Amino acid sequence: MKFVDEAKIYVEAGKGGNGCVSFRREKFVPRGGPDGGDGGKGGDVIISGKSSLTSLMDFRYKRVYKAENGKHGSGKNKTGRDGRDITIYVPLGTVVYGEDGASLLCEITHDGESHVVVKGGRGGRGNSRFQTSTHRAPVEFDYGEEGQGRHLHLVLKLLADIGLVGQPNAGKSTLISCLTEARPKIGDYPFTTLTPSLGVLQDGEITFVVADIPGIVEGASSGKGLGIRFLRHIERTELLLIVLDISSGSPDEDYGVLLSELGSYKEGLLRKKRLVALNKVDLVSQGDRMAWEDFFAGKGEQVLSVSALKGWGIDQLRKELVRRRMGDSDQDVAIGSA
Repeated sequence: MKFVDEAKIYVEAGKGGNGCVSFRREKFVPRGGPDGGDGGKGGDVIISGKSSLTSLMDFRYKRVYKAENGKHGSGKNKTGRDGRDITIYVPLGTVVYGEDGASLLCEITHDGESHVVVKGGRGGRGNSRFQTSTHRAPVEFDYGEEGQGRHLHLVLKLLADIGLVGQPNAGKSTLISCLTEARPKIGDYPFTTLTPSLGVLQDGEITFVVADIPGIVEGASSGKGLGIRFLRHIERTELLLIVLDISSGSPDEDYGVLLSELGSYKEGLLRKKRLVALNKVDLVSQGDRMAWEDFFAGKGEQVLSVSALKGWGIDQLRKELVRRRMGDSDQDVAIGSA
C-alpha cells in the first residue's frame, strides 16, 4: 500500500434542528397552550487515533466529512433527536492543523485518543420556551444553529523509539531487517527505500519501534533527494542510529553531510542521543575498520562495526540499542558537539 503522510480534508458539523411551533389540542383541555419542542443538536466531527492504521492513504479518496444534522422539534414538547457524530480515524502520531498549516489543533498519540475538531450547531427552541404569564400563546421559535466547518491539514509523524538515518545505499534496509521483523525493499542501488519503514526490535520482554527513512543526500534540506521530506518521522524518536557505509572510502564525509542536513531541517535533531554504526565491514580490511573506529572515538562518538549482510555484530548492536534507549549509557553526547 502506498505510504501517504499528508492530507487535506474538509469537515463540517451538523446543523441544529429547528424548534417547533405547536399548540396542545386535546378534548376536555380548552386551554392546552404551546407545546412545541426544541430541535436536536447537530453532530460533532471527531478525530480519533487507531493503532492499526499506518498511513493517511484513505484521505486521498475521501476529502469531505459531514456529521448528521439535528432533527426538528415536534408537538407534545418532543425534542428532536441529536445528529449523529462522525468519527474520523487516523494513525497514531497524526498532527492536526488548521487550513493555514500553522495553527495546531491537536496531536493523536494514543489508541482511542479523541478530539472534537468541529462542534455541531445548537438546536432551536420551540414555542413552549417563549411562554410567559403575559404571553400565553407564543408563536416564536428558533432556527437551529449552523454547524462549524473548517479545512484541516493532517500530517503524520510516525511514533518510533529509534530512528535510522544514513545516506542512500548505506545498508539501512538490510540492517532494519536484521534488527526487526520488518521486510523493506532491498537492492544494490540508491534509494531502494522510497517511504519510511517501521519494525519492532525485541529483546526479551522489551520492545521498541524502529523507523528507517529514505537516504539523506547532500543538499536534501534544499529539496534534493527524498530523505528530508520524511525527517518529520524521526522528530519524536529518543535515539538516532547513524548508519555509515565504511566501504565508501569516506565515512567522515558522509557523517558530516548527515549532521549538516539534520541540523538544517531542525536543530533539535542534533541534540538527540545517538549511536554510530559502521556498516559493510565485511568489505574492508581489519586495519581500515580499526582506523575508522579510532577516528570516531576521537570525536567522542560511540561506534559499533557491523555487517548487516553477513549478520556480524548485529546481536551486539541490538543489545546496545536497547541499553541506550533505556537510558543506561553515560555517553549521551549531543551530535553537534563532535
